[in-house]
Amino acid sequence: MTTRRNRWILTGAGLAATALALTSCSGGPGVSGGGDGGEDGGSDNQVTIYGTIVDTEAELLEESWADWEEESGIDIIYEGSQEFESQIAVRAQGGTPPDLAFFPQPGLFTDLAARGYLVPASDGVVSNVEEFWSEDWAGYLTYEDEIYGAPLMANIKGWIWYSVPAFEDNGWEAPTSWQGLLDLTEQIRQETDQPPWCVGFGSDAATGWPGTDWIEDLVLRAQGTDVYDQWVANEIPFTGDEIKQAFDDAGQIMLDDNYVNASFGGVSSIDSTDFGAVANPLVSGDCILSHQASFLEGFLIDAGGEVAEDGDVWAFMMPPYDEGGDTAVTGGGELVGAFNDDEDTVAVQEYLSSAEWANSRVGLGGVISANSGLDPSLASSPILQESIALLQDPATVFRFDGSDLMPGAVGAGSFWKGMRDWVGGSDVDRVLEQIESGWPSGE
Repeated sequence: MTTRRNRWILTGAGLAATALALTSCSGGPGVSGGGDGGEDGGSDNQVTIYGTIVDTEAELLEESWADWEEESGIDIIYEGSQEFESQIAVRAQGGTPPDLAFFPQPGLFTDLAARGYLVPASDGVVSNVEEFWSEDWAGYLTYEDEIYGAPLMANIKGWIWYSVPAFEDNGWEAPTSWQGLLDLTEQIRQETDQPPWCVGFGSDAATGWPGTDWIEDLVLRAQGTDVYDQWVANEIPFTGDEIKQAFDDAGQIMLDDNYVNASFGGVSSIDSTDFGAVANPLVSGDCILSHQASFLEGFLIDAGGEVAEDGDVWAFMMPPYDEGGDTAVTGGGELVGAFNDDEDTVAVQEYLSSAEWANSRVGLGGVISANSGLDPSLASSPILQESIALLQDPATVFRFDGSDLMPGAVGAGSFWKGMRDWVGGSDVDRVLEQIESGWPSGE
């Protein structure tokens, strides 16, 4: 998850249930690590880690590596911060970086590698990446043909959550194409005389991000990986026909008062509806469909729902654009980069890139990993098991969340604002021009 995604999690109701809102621990990157003691009072065999993971999730991180710490004799000191994105470069430039950092954005990871702050991964880390991670994931770790780190955890987006009783009572079935999803939407509207979808863009300072997920899913499914990769690199601009099509496709649902916003109002209520608030109407059956990542499960449980195929709410992946198309998913996760190659730092980075650590952490609940050595049965819920199966399936096309790959001025700036303006009634061409204008000159 990105730093901004951690901000959304902190605004939601499902923190304890999914263990997706995270905790800050003591120590941190200002403390010298890597086993040299340093002038800051650190002792031998300490490795410091800095990341966006805070609260409950950080406590689970410490639990996940506690046995290994005892066996290895290395003390891992973790600090989580919601200011990670702004502070990690400051600490690196100031000469007080952590030993390791958990980067939620590949672009930030690559930037620090390009500027010489990160060190290339050890042979052991590279071996683990090659054994346990797909080429898609390895690509996000690579700068100038050299691997600089390893993935940590992951999340899957693009789930379409639905009311199980409503589907069963009416004989509705999960569609197998984008047009099928549109047809199902119209069918539900006709048979219930109510909007099928509930959509929320609200997330405090990060309001708008749920809309970017819709666009990313549709660009990947309709246009394929080549166009998606060119788009996130701005080789295809937001004003390009391919991206406008994604907005027009999404607008067939999100800009139609007949289809949104169940139990909240029409299209005009999307921007003011918190993204996690859709859980209550989904559980009650007042909303039939909603698009959100796997972590919505926690909000649904908090709302008193059972998340299961025969429960109150279940989910299917947004279908391919065309019938029989490839299974394509967007998602996110953390990348572990090292600021030195001290023996203890290397040992911790290698452990975190292993199947051993992935199984340890996933077994504690609430998260998943794309590590192919992970035992899916350890996942704490059926939807997380489904997510792991998707990530481990060699036929699945995976792409990192597009806004996370873009410069912050776009991905966490003009793109978010553009989505708000779009559902607020602004003309799509004007919205796309404004989003595109957020790209820093020369990028």
